[in-house]
Amino acid sequence: IIMSKKKFKKSHRKEREPKEFEDEVLQIDRVTRVVKGGRRLRFRCLVAIGDKKGRVGVGVGKATEVVNGIKKAVSRAKQSLVTVPLTDVDSIPHEVKIKHKAAKFFIMPASSGTGVIAGGSLRKILSLAGVKNVLSKNYGTNNKLVNAQAAIIALKKLRPAKKPKKIVNESPKTSPEKKEEFKKPKKVNVKVDSKIDKKIELEEKKPAEAKQDA
Repeated sequence: IIMSKKKFKKSHRKEREPKEFEDEVLQIDRVTRVVKGGRRLRFRCLVAIGDKKGRVGVGVGKATEVVNGIKKAVSRAKQSLVTVPLTDVDSIPHEVKIKHKAAKFFIMPASSGTGVIAGGSLRKILSLAGVKNVLSKNYGTNNKLVNAQAAIIALKKLRPAKKPKKIVNESPKTSPEKKEEFKKPKKVNVKVDSKIDKKIELEEKKPAEAKQDA
């Protein structure tokens, strides 16, 4: 049996470059607008992007097609990026309380191995930012758009943790600068007035002349 050799053509497709940001679609809503001729239907897309290294953003885009709406949302999210300071344990540096419209959040740091204890759009935004250990509680609404806006405001309030400064105590015996101070005596510049010297000489001469007259 003769096996026919199949010739495989080389594909000229270029390899896809790795994306700078990972995007996550949070919500897609149908929005109708009443105009003179009838109703105008569009789609509102809520998208979150992040590089999992401390940068994250949220954007909203509207279009007649879902694909175009997502593209608009991604471009707007890139314009409003937020840098999140992360700790060595991939957590946030301190706790944050946020109240935005009907949303109420309480976010606090956690130890390694805890995971992302959050729900809804907050969980996706924190994971895209690179946070791996965090605790949170939602006391307000479940609206994804309002929660996403509140999450970005909360992340803006985070400040990096200050590292303690090292205190070095140097004794005067060991410090070379203080040794030089003890060795070199300070020079004192004394100004002598010539008028005072002349008065003193005249006063000394007067009693000597009085003795001679006597």
